[in-house]
Amino acid sequence: MIGSMGLASSIGLGLALKNPKKRFFIFDGDGNVLMNLGSLATIGATKPKNLVHIVFDNSSHESTGGQPTISKKVDIYSIARTLKYKTYKAATKNELENTLRKIKKIKGPILILIKISKSKTTSKRVDIDAIKIKQRFMESLSNGS
Repeated sequence: MIGSMGLASSIGLGLALKNPKKRFFIFDGDGNVLMNLGSLATIGATKPKNLVHIVFDNSSHESTGGQPTISKKVDIYSIARTLKYKTYKAATKNELENTLRKIKKIKGPILILIKISKSKTTSKRVDIDAIKIKQRFMESLSNGS
């Protein structure tokens, strides 16, 4: 959700609560999570069993030019654990694969923190029109995909 400024987790929570028989994965960055820490508290309080929150932590706002975040000083993993998420960390492909196998039968909310390197090049802005993104999102909801 381009331009949602940290709201991917809020959107994912809404979808998970509305569709309790379907598992939802939120793919998020550390910058987004830090912009909306309140959503972690709400997810922890509502305890959606069908929610997996994957956070890619490169200590930067990659999609807006690579500005640094404070994820080295604010421990997203510990915050999620305190808020009753089931928490996992992965730093390698093997660790991630093992974690994904492990969580298949575990009820959420689940948070997987994946430490990644900051990109060596500046990310390009998404060149898809925001209205088109919204339309694709709405269509995917109505198609059940």
